[in-house]
Amino acid sequence: MFLHHSPFWLKAFFPGFTWHIPTKEKAIFLTFDDGPIPDITENVLEILAGYDAKATFFSIGDNVRKHPDIFEMVKNGGHSIGNHTFNHMNGWKTEDAVYLENIRQCQDQLKLETRLFRPPYGRIKKSQSKVVLRDKQIIMWDVLSGDFSAEISPEICLKKSIQHTRPGSIILFHDSIKASKNMLYALPRYLETFTERGYRFEALKML
Repeated sequence: MFLHHSPFWLKAFFPGFTWHIPTKEKAIFLTFDDGPIPDITENVLEILAGYDAKATFFSIGDNVRKHPDIFEMVKNGGHSIGNHTFNHMNGWKTEDAVYLENIRQCQDQLKLETRLFRPPYGRIKKSQSKVVLRDKQIIMWDVLSGDFSAEISPEICLKKSIQHTRPGSIILFHDSIKASKNMLYALPRYLETFTERGYRFEALKML
């Protein structure tokens, strides 16, 4: 089970994390976790370009190492890049020193400056976050598409994503094999819906 919308009490428990972008303007902040992945990330980039939409890609360092050409396509598309650890580590199950080193390895692999970090699974210990927040922003989300879940249909993924989006929302999709069926159905329809409502799609600032 998961919540499509991050509740106020969860945000209040982690006040140093970024859950949404305060604005009254019709702006949405699309984010994608776990890439780059051949075909899937490329499909995402093509869909985004069709709507002149910018997004933020929280990249796994090892996937960047494996697919540098696709990573270059993401950067060349004018999108922002965030750190998602080198090996998609679960902070709750990892010793602090190992976790922090994995973040550093990812940062080295990205070969660019970015203050954006998202913990895989959204799971990070307070002891880890205290160190990370010294020089990075921990970016969470207020809308979770649920594209990764085999328990929901593509239609529900789309419906819930639209239902919970508001100005300044940070919405989480995944450019991964596991999420591709739901994500590739929901993403273009989500973009079309909010384009018709007068929204724009912006990337988070890396610095």
